[in-house]
Amino acid sequence: MPCCIDSAMKRNRFRDVSTLIAEDSSTRRIDRFDPGPGIRNPHLQSILASLKLRVRGANPLLSAARELILDSGGGVRLQGFWSRHDPPGRGIVAMIHGWEGSAASAYMLSCGRTLFRHGFDIFRLNLRDHGDSHHLNEDLFHGARIDEVFQAMIAVAALSPKMPFFIVGFSLGGNFALRIALRAGNGSLPTLRRIFSISPALDPYKATLAIDRGPALYRHYFLHKWKRSLRKKQALFPRRYNFSALLSHTTLIGLTEALMSHNPEYENYIDYFRDYTLNDAVLAPLSVPVTVITSQDDPVVPVEDFYPLENTLRAEILIQPYGGHCGFIQLYPPGCWYERWIAARMRDELEEAFRLSRRNAGGRS
Repeated sequence: MPCCIDSAMKRNRFRDVSTLIAEDSSTRRIDRFDPGPGIRNPHLQSILASLKLRVRGANPLLSAARELILDSGGGVRLQGFWSRHDPPGRGIVAMIHGWEGSAASAYMLSCGRTLFRHGFDIFRLNLRDHGDSHHLNEDLFHGARIDEVFQAMIAVAALSPKMPFFIVGFSLGGNFALRIALRAGNGSLPTLRRIFSISPALDPYKATLAIDRGPALYRHYFLHKWKRSLRKKQALFPRRYNFSALLSHTTLIGLTEALMSHNPEYENYIDYFRDYTLNDAVLAPLSVPVTVITSQDDPVVPVEDFYPLENTLRAEILIQPYGGHCGFIQLYPPGCWYERWIAARMRDELEEAFRLSRRNAGGRS
């Protein structure tokens, strides 16, 4: 297990901050996440990530939000919520939730509120069949539907086509965000500055097994939400769907396998998972800067999957000793560590771009 890579160039891309507190003066200082006493447990951190208590009180993000239905091509429509400053902010941040989450998940509202308060316009996407969007498309959601999500990101960036564009994805949404980064090299997202991927499920088969084999709380939670989603879909399209025989499954793998009959493009569920599995070879062509934040104690996504990414030139990997899955909640300063870190990183990138533009303008005068 590597702690930090020897060369300064690699250290700038790959940081295991369990052992690296700060870099030398020639590179950016990296804060070590320390949740504080009493809340280091990875399961507690993972539960806190989705706790509604995180978003108590006034939220200017919600006050400014309006629903938008995006045309994602091929008749696909995706729902989202657009919170824009007046006048427009410093840049656009598109946010993609995790599996069986939504635009209204606590981590989405909390991170969105932080970035909105830092002057960014925020778009919170609902993936197909998430939130209250089941009626928009007849076909079922699955994790390999990257085309429609990529088209949605193009539509979001076009809301303010001259503004810097960032994407923040969580868990499965983090996986989607990394696949968007792979496609963005073709110039279709010219204002995209950086993608942030929080606790991404790089290998969805491993993540599904981890939920099935881990504490029963996780399995019951996701099965409950998934089955509720399927019942809602069946009620909306009763002539096409009857999931009665499937709803008796007690594992995520079992229910995934049973649903393969609705996805005939895949021979089996292994083939399906493979279609959106990410590793160092898949991510090698990245041409868009990405930052991945994960933890050593994530109960869903094994940290070992991230170490081979050290040679991915455009990827910066931040591995914290604690944080659970999408947690990173701390007592002091209170709140979510990665929210502040991302806001600071976006600010620094925009300031550097401004300095560079002024330098270039001076050179042409």
